Amino acid sequence: MSAALPPANSHSDLGSHKVKSPDSLKRKLSKSSSKELDEEEVRSGIPAKRLALDPRSRQCPYLDTINRSVLDFDFEKLCSVSLSHINCYACLVCGKYFQGRGQKSHAYTHSVQEGHHVFLNLETHKFYCLPDNYEVVDSSLDDVIYVLNPVFTPAMIKQLNLSSKQCIAYDGKSYLAGIVGLNNIKANDYCNVIMHTLSHIAPIRDYFLREENYKGIKAAPGDRMIMVPHRFGELLRKLWNPRNFKTHVSPHEMLQAVVLCSKKRFQITKQGDPIDFMSWLLNALHLSLGGTRKLSSSIINKTFRGKMTVYSRMIPTSEVTESERLALEQSGAYEEKVEENQFLYLTCDLPPMPLYPDELKENIIPQVPLASILSKFNGVTEKEYKTYKDSTLKRFEITKLPPYIIVFIKRFTKNQFVYEKNHTIVNFPIKNVDFGELLSEEAKKSHKYTHYNLLSNIVHDGEPKSGVYLAHILHKGSGKWFELQDLHVMDRLPQMIPLSESYIQVYELNKSIPNKSYVPPTKAAGNGASATEEAMSVAAEEAGPAAAEIGPVAAEEIGPVAAEIGPVAAAAETA
Repeated sequence: MSAALPPANSHSDLGSHKVKSPDSLKRKLSKSSSKELDEEEVRSGIPAKRLALDPRSRQCPYLDTINRSVLDFDFEKLCSVSLSHINCYACLVCGKYFQGRGQKSHAYTHSVQEGHHVFLNLETHKFYCLPDNYEVVDSSLDDVIYVLNPVFTPAMIKQLNLSSKQCIAYDGKSYLAGIVGLNNIKANDYCNVIMHTLSHIAPIRDYFLREENYKGIKAAPGDRMIMVPHRFGELLRKLWNPRNFKTHVSPHEMLQAVVLCSKKRFQITKQGDPIDFMSWLLNALHLSLGGTRKLSSSIINKTFRGKMTVYSRMIPTSEVTESERLALEQSGAYEEKVEENQFLYLTCDLPPMPLYPDELKENIIPQVPLASILSKFNGVTEKEYKTYKDSTLKRFEITKLPPYIIVFIKRFTKNQFVYEKNHTIVNFPIKNVDFGELLSEEAKKSHKYTHYNLLSNIVHDGEPKSGVYLAHILHKGSGKWFELQDLHVMDRLPQMIPLSESYIQVYELNKSIPNKSYVPPTKAAGNGASATEEAMSVAAEEAGPAAAEIGPVAAEEIGPVAAEIGPVAAAAETA
């Protein structure tokens, strides 16, 4: 390589240096074309300066050959010939990926054999014309860059919950940003419903739409979990992209990261349980973002973590003799134990299905109100947990409500013989669900708002082993409900949502109805120190999910494997 051109501001050296013409630069470039121009050569600066001098850069005659209808950047960025991720280019004529740009590269060979000339570097986002090997600079290609990597400004994010504007795809179809289908590769519908649900939770969505929030997170060498937040952020940006070329998105890259990081616990080819996947995903995001036991360590804790008190006491079984029972009583084994815990979601039990048909010889589908199954967490109702040697009575009392509450309705029962589904219908209101009824009088005084509105409803439709999962999503900009099942998107009346077999529900805090039992911190506090602490807590709660202190994560104390299980107190039955 010859010496670089002199700097533009060194006027005294212009006489001693001979400025080479573009033709000479091109001739020298053609001589060295046997060496492949990889990304390190481009970063070195010399080839970039030479290519920038090419007069054809702004007058490429092949721009009209670009076919935007075949461009799909949802799949993994690897060469279709060598299967390598390094220095990968996308052919903008046929949509395939190829490696390299030199004369011996796959992209160069493809351009000569097929006559496809315009390529896009998937890492640097620069366009090149092959086999002539010069950079293409044209503002008409900005839409291709935006589809490859959508960028959201804070002003755009603020308008997402307010705008009901219809977007137009390249094929002429209209869609709402955020309400687009997700491709079901084989049996990943249980993942798609969780992706749709999390993409409409405002704090999660707003955080991951801005890549700057997690781009600089440092990971230990060999830690693959750092892939999860990056792939999840890419998927959310594509779901909310107002300038998509098509009205559906493929979660291929995100699912590959899930399969790899979960060590094939969750697979594309085999249907899994959405609640297990959601628990694993939220804990994986929490740990990857540097989440610790601190109160406000990650956006996951700030959004979903709540607090509860667990009261448990052992009860003697029929197999225990009188002498053993007296010995256990003296040792204090039957005394009530109190434990402070955190929860990620609330597990609700359904009453058993009727065993016999009715008079018309048809099975009755029972119905149960939501308040009935939530009474498990009012601090009064006791539930018995049996093991092979003893039984424990537990009651749960919620002490702090998070900004978003996840309710898991346990429908499936699995043992060594059968895998059954409970078809009981849960009757629930769409708006103004008062979770304050679960709080004690003392805890209720510290919550300014206790009413919640339904934001998402995940449904299992069909038999236990052959059913499908779909999601009912509220689009806050338009105020309409939509049903999303893989690639199928359709409107849904709010009155029809409670008639489905709900499996997972997400409720959002409604700040339009104040809690009448709320006592300001200055009146409730007895001294100055406690008044300051309560004032800070209320201020954080009023500031929204981004500032609320939810509490530490108990499951992290024994490592990521235990953290995947989620909250032990509220979801112990799911094990």
